[in-house]
Amino acid sequence: MNYRDMKRWAVILSMSALAPLVGAAEITVSAASSLTNAFTDIGKEFEKAKGHKVLFNFGASGSLLQQISRGAPVDVFATADLETMDRAEKQNAIVKDSRRNFVSNMLVVATPVRGPLVLGALADLTRADVQRIAMGIPESVSAGRYTKAVLEGAKLWEPLQPKMIFAQNVRQCLDYVARGEVDAGFVYATDTALVAGKVRTAFEVHTQMPIVYPIAAVKGSGQENLARAFIDFVRSDGSRRILAKYGFLEP
Repeated sequence: MNYRDMKRWAVILSMSALAPLVGAAEITVSAASSLTNAFTDIGKEFEKAKGHKVLFNFGASGSLLQQISRGAPVDVFATADLETMDRAEKQNAIVKDSRRNFVSNMLVVATPVRGPLVLGALADLTRADVQRIAMGIPESVSAGRYTKAVLEGAKLWEPLQPKMIFAQNVRQCLDYVARGEVDAGFVYATDTALVAGKVRTAFEVHTQMPIVYPIAAVKGSGQENLARAFIDFVRSDGSRRILAKYGFLEP
């Protein structure tokens, strides 16, 4: 093989190596904090299957919607409640026909594993030995909104106010419990499973509304087709197995 042929083959091989990257793009997904572990795994699988990079922004659902409303560059939005996604739809922030419900969850009261407290019902939170209770800020955290509604229904919202420690998102609430900085905290069942050695579920909390997670493409992002592809991937059998592994339930 002469020098010209060798050079031609070198160019062909280099182009072949770069071929999988042709058309690759980045997609930004803003998702509720409780989805962090599951979506991180799903994102890796999406990158391997589709060749597109996934960038995640996890936080409280309400805070993420505020960011989108202010022009944050987001392609996909996933919330831990229907109400926040309803607000996004009313603000014309999402592509309406792309919206899908994909999982559900349970609200629980968690306590530190090493703590002495044994709690079995909401009324137990009024006991004198329960001094600090963590919950998400109701105005921006979905879990906090569910918690407030439950406590108001049980006529415990006002009596428990002096004990409340408000968290920026449900994962911060979980951290407070895991570190023993509070006596109890309202988190999701999926969260307690992540730190089973530090936190235990005291009891399940029956919410007035089911805890359903919707996902949708953000309007005007310029990558609607890629956003829809990610949404479809989240709802695929492989992704559903990942979500189930982390304790999420069918919607």
